[in-house]
Amino acid sequence: MQNKTTTRSVIRSDIMAMHAYVVQDSKGYVKLDAMENPYTLSAPLQAELGKRLAAIEVNRYPGQRIHDLQNALAHYCNLPENYSLILGNGSDELISLLAIAIDQPGASIMAPLPGFVMYEMSAKIQGVEFIGIELDADFELDVDTMLQAIHTHQPALVYLAYPNNPTANLWSDEAMHSIIQACEMVGSLVVIDEAYQPFASKSFIQEMTQYQNVLLLRTLSKFGLAGVRLGYLVGPSHIVNQIDKIRPPYNISVLNAEAALFALEHQAEFQQQAQLICQERDLLLSQLEALDQLKVYPSQANMILLRLKLPLLAAEVFQGMKDKGVLIKNVSSLHTSLNNCLRITVGTAQENQQMMKALKACL
Repeated sequence: MQNKTTTRSVIRSDIMAMHAYVVQDSKGYVKLDAMENPYTLSAPLQAELGKRLAAIEVNRYPGQRIHDLQNALAHYCNLPENYSLILGNGSDELISLLAIAIDQPGASIMAPLPGFVMYEMSAKIQGVEFIGIELDADFELDVDTMLQAIHTHQPALVYLAYPNNPTANLWSDEAMHSIIQACEMVGSLVVIDEAYQPFASKSFIQEMTQYQNVLLLRTLSKFGLAGVRLGYLVGPSHIVNQIDKIRPPYNISVLNAEAALFALEHQAEFQQQAQLICQERDLLLSQLEALDQLKVYPSQANMILLRLKLPLLAAEVFQGMKDKGVLIKNVSSLHTSLNNCLRITVGTAQENQQMMKALKACL
């Protein structure tokens, strides 16, 4: 009689050794840990959206409305000529599809560190080598090191988050173009991740047309639809159409598509919310910079990275704020350069006041 198959015998050993992505329990807290838009829709818009969603034929597979959403997003982002756009269940799914698409013997994926954890995680899950290039002491791109690494490793794919997560800064134009040109020389794709574009002072979408190796990744999560889970990938049609071949045929639900279409029809509402968030961010930056116990980094996103000065410890301040009902993110363990760092999402004016009160008490 054969033994029953055990989990350990069929699951890859490297998967067994990995840690799952952990989402903090936020019930009862002022939630400033996940870079979400803190604003909800007005009551009239909520009622209107509810009617739209109630009328959907949920017994049918997604159809024409998915194409309607693609067209609406193409108009929203001013899609360049001869470019295409595909949808993902959040940008996370698109990152996974990119790892699948480039997975050949010897292929690698490169990204600056610290950066968005899913770049590395998706590579490792797919069995693709991940090459992380350390940012400098100010969390800026080490361009010379990155150019040398591109020349040496000739990665299949290079990620440039613009702005970066968790450091919240934009890379310089010179650095961006230097890296893209180096990738072009060795045949690497460059994916510019503009997840936080609603809060940034600029976008790369028009400049990307100077190159044929650049893709642009965006999400509606920071636009205000984190719960809808919808991302999109933009790039030259001859590249995007190949990636589209491995996309699951019904990866976007009709409910998600309708909610996204509704949001795009009322984009002025969400743009106003983004402006409020940027105003609150700038106010928070000035308030945080006034505290001697902190080093505060500049932000072009809806989050702020700060480093506690010793003898203060990030773990203790994080727990102290949590005890006072405010949930932020302790990023100290994500990378050695983030030692003693906390990341704070920009909330509403009231939430930010509560956060500042809790932080000052802990300091």
